[in-house]
Amino acid sequence: MKTYSATPSDVDQKWVLIDAEGVVLGRLASLVAMRLRGKHKPMYTPNIDCGDNVVIINAAKVRLTGAKRSNKTYFRHTGFPGGIRSVTAGDILDGAHPERVFEKAVERMIPRSPMGRQQMRKLKIYPGADHPHDAQKPETLDVASLNPKNVRGR
Repeated sequence: MKTYSATPSDVDQKWVLIDAEGVVLGRLASLVAMRLRGKHKPMYTPNIDCGDNVVIINAAKVRLTGAKRSNKTYFRHTGFPGGIRSVTAGDILDGAHPERVFEKAVERMIPRSPMGRQQMRKLKIYPGADHPHDAQKPETLDVASLNPKNVRGR
C-alpha cells in the first residue's frame, strides 16, 4: 500500500467565514490555524499548502479569559538601545487596529517558514461585521456552537 501524497493540483481551497464575537481568542486562533494549514482535511500533506481561505469578522469583539485583557503584554523592539516597547492586549483591542491581537495569536501557531507566510496571506481579519469577500461565497462556520467552552470568559 502506498502512502498518499497530495499535489498542488489536488488541493481544493474553500472560503470559510467565522464570526469572532464573544468567542475565546485562543480557542478560535487554534481552530483558524488548523484551517489555514489544512490539517482538518484527510488529504493533508505537510509540504503542500492545502489549507482554506479564512475570513474573520467582528475580531474586535473577541473574548479573553481571566485577567488577560490587562495582564497579557506584547513586546516589540525599536532597534535602538533600550528601545523595548510594550502594550497590553486591552490597549490594542481598544485602539485603532483591534484585529492585530487575533492576527498575532494565529501567526504564532503557524510555522515560521515561507509556507507559513503563504498560509498567513490567506487569513483576512476585519474588526467589524462587513467584509469585501461576498463574491467568493464563503461558507459560515459557527465556532461558538462547536463547544460550550468556546464562549466562556468574562
